[in-house]
Amino acid sequence: MSANTSAPPPAPHGQAYRIVQGGARALSAGGLGVNAYLHATLADQYDAVSAGISQGDLFRIEAGVAALAALLVAVWWRTASDAFAWLVSAGGLALLLIYTYVDVGKLGPFPDMYEPVWYDDKRLAVVAQAVTLVMSTFLLISHTRRSRRLVTEVSTPA
Repeated sequence: MSANTSAPPPAPHGQAYRIVQGGARALSAGGLGVNAYLHATLADQYDAVSAGISQGDLFRIEAGVAALAALLVAVWWRTASDAFAWLVSAGGLALLLIYTYVDVGKLGPFPDMYEPVWYDDKRLAVVAQAVTLVMSTFLLISHTRRSRRLVTEVSTPA
């Protein structure tokens, strides 16, 4: 190549990588979908736990946010959607574990949501959020590695 021509664009990832990334997206969106479904179906049972806002309302908000994150991960293949999925799953998992093992008490408008028992829906929510967290972490790392590779390959003189 002469000094006047620019370097060719980096080669796209192979088919195997795209299949793995698609699988990670499917698992991430699926985990968020399960989380949204569980929170939506359990919300009515928690309406009685209330301060300024009821725990049922918080479950409905979580269901809506998780459904939005699932849709974004499945349709909009961008770093922002993967980061949003990561935040939703990490936040949901952290709060679920905290309110299972620590009696935080009432915090401002939020009710005391301490529930030290495990039941099937709670276990399923933990698994779904953990799978989503791992898969969205993979997706975020793959974005970072691809961005770094693109910058390195484009800026390296031939």
